[in-house]
Amino acid sequence: MDETDVADLGSIVAVVLAYSPAARALLDRLTDEQDVSQAAVRDYYDRNRDRFLTRDALRRGVDPYGGAAPADFLPYADVRERITHRLRQAAGRRAFFAWLDRARADVVYAAGHEHPGDPSHPDHEHRH
Repeated sequence: MDETDVADLGSIVAVVLAYSPAARALLDRLTDEQDVSQAAVRDYYDRNRDRFLTRDALRRGVDPYGGAAPADFLPYADVRERITHRLRQAAGRRAFFAWLDRARADVVYAAGHEHPGDPSHPDHEHRH
């Protein structure tokens, strides 16, 4: 997982993944366990046509939702595996977030050391 991926996850998750090899291994395992149906992959391709324009179509400013020709899009067969990977990764992250939420549900922070973004803290907008 690169730094950009971690930064997109939010501060608490980013810290957990940055400092815990066990958490990274869990995320990898959860990601690998996700089943993504070919129907879901095809649906993603069909709903997100703008993500699959060819370079030439992008250069020409083709509108993917109006006036684009079939040749303006990368073929489904060429992007199917990439989409499957993205959807599996997203599902793995959701599973990891759910695990982390359950794991930290009973955590009680010492007074004055609450996480500033923790909505369970009465002053969750304070800054350290």
